[in-house]
Amino acid sequence: MTSRYGQLLFTPPVQHHQREHGSRPNYAAMTAGPADADRLTASEAEFAATRTSFYLASTGSTGWPYVQHRGGPEGFLRVLDDRTLAFADYRGNKQYITTGNLDTDNRVSLFLMDYPTRTRLKILGRARTAGVEQWPESAGDLVPGGYRATVERVVLIDVEAYDWNCPQHIQPRYTPAELEEALGPIRRRITELEQENARLKAALQVGREPA
Repeated sequence: MTSRYGQLLFTPPVQHHQREHGSRPNYAAMTAGPADADRLTASEAEFAATRTSFYLASTGSTGWPYVQHRGGPEGFLRVLDDRTLAFADYRGNKQYITTGNLDTDNRVSLFLMDYPTRTRLKILGRARTAGVEQWPESAGDLVPGGYRATVERVVLIDVEAYDWNCPQHIQPRYTPAELEEALGPIRRRITELEQENARLKAALQVGREPA
């Protein structure tokens, strides 16, 4: 956990509960560092760039939080530099809750999950929307891999802080592609054994035929 993450989220009420349950000494030092925004390292950048989905939380003008799932092909969440993320916002159900929330409060929280390895990366940042024409050239194609989607806007996120979370209580889950990669060798071996079994059966049948 970075000191910036603790500074933003360990409010006085949070610290009260940490003291009450005995965890405050473990976290106190994590709020004593510099107040500068965190910089993404190669580990965070690689993890973000290989996600096919993430969860994005924002807060509306009524104070109610809202969590939205964003998905796309691998690489749709781009790391522009060590402080900036970007993604093309594909057309969905046209409720525009997140888009409207950002008009009054640009603070967002991202949850990036890797279920097979039970890994999660939490990111705090400030988001802004822009027109498609403002997509940075350095980010590459607006829609990677020819993905079929209608892009309505661009979302840019200035990273404030991040934290890698523990794997406790995360149940492993696998995409069809991940399952295929894991099961491919097993399926090939089954096919080989079935073919070998068929050959042995045929040879036994020949041996039983009368001369």
